[in-house]
Amino acid sequence: MDDIDYITIQGHRLEYRLLPGRPDAPVVVLLHEGLGSIGLWRDFPEKLATLTGCRLLVWSRYGYGRSDTLAAPRPLDYLHDEALQALPELLEKLDVPRPLLVGHSDGATIALLYAAHSPQPPVGVVAIAPHVFVEDVAIEGIRRAGEAFHSGGLAERLARHHKDAISTFAGWHDTWLHEDFRDWNIEDCLSRIRAPLLLVQGEEDEYATLAQLDAIEGRVSGPVERIVLPACGHSPHREREVGTLKAIADFVAQVERSAY
Repeated sequence: MDDIDYITIQGHRLEYRLLPGRPDAPVVVLLHEGLGSIGLWRDFPEKLATLTGCRLLVWSRYGYGRSDTLAAPRPLDYLHDEALQALPELLEKLDVPRPLLVGHSDGATIALLYAAHSPQPPVGVVAIAPHVFVEDVAIEGIRRAGEAFHSGGLAERLARHHKDAISTFAGWHDTWLHEDFRDWNIEDCLSRIRAPLLLVQGEEDEYATLAQLDAIEGRVSGPVERIVLPACGHSPHREREVGTLKAIADFVAQVERSAY
């Protein structure tokens, strides 16, 4: 990619891309998963920008991709820090006052936290495979990922997309498996979310059950659309790309029609 830029957020140098689009359209901001990065979105950003006509901002958070390498273990409240400190600073510096957030997994949780706490709500939120509390299936999935990483295959794949795959993986894996993280839960803030939501999850998600979507849908204050994809796991934007792209594009168009 030859359009990578860098910006300093919370004292860390982070990589980002800003794809062009209609000046009257909302800026779509992509928030990657717990092992993700700009590179791991592949060509999804370009396809989404083409379908929606929106400007699109995609970035690698601290400790991911070609952004600065994680220097210490992540704190247990790292998702709150990303949503309430790093993301607002990024949006302010890049002059994006009201984003439309599209997040996957950890990124979906960050989007929900931002929507719950920001003084100005986002235009909308697309939460792909979100988590708002810790389930046994997530713990087991992360343990299996740890085995795959230490056996070599996953480590090699991640090394293609991260400056330091070991610290990137540990920052996610070790935090989620910390005994004190088992009680992590953000359900109490969901009622503050007034922005329109699109929830997307695979029926065969290996890290979550549909109880996650039930918790969100039952608590938020704004309108919610829910899509559950059959024969799909934790990454609908890769496993069911065409359907996921269409669902997001339709949601963006609907938000625009409502005069965001």
